[in-house]
Amino acid sequence: MEGALSFQLDVPFPSHLEAQIAHNSLAPDREPRKGGISKTLLVTDNILHVQWKAAEARILRVSINSFLDNLSLVLQTIDRFGPALERP
Repeated sequence: MEGALSFQLDVPFPSHLEAQIAHNSLAPDREPRKGGISKTLLVTDNILHVQWKAAEARILRVSINSFLDNLSLVLQTIDRFGPALERP
């Protein structure tokens, strides 16, 4: 997307496993609108990196707000069920 708006969010987690759980929970959510926006998720160490590119500010804002709502639910779920156990 040439001339696109972009936004990056880095979300730290207590562990790599929790960051991966969040990634796996949020990655399947594709943008409902075909074209005009793209979102990529990547985990490095204990950080979930999310990057958006959009042609319009309104589309970018809606996508980020939706993602933050879903991220909040994932964080509440992780918190509710306790810290993840690392496997040996």
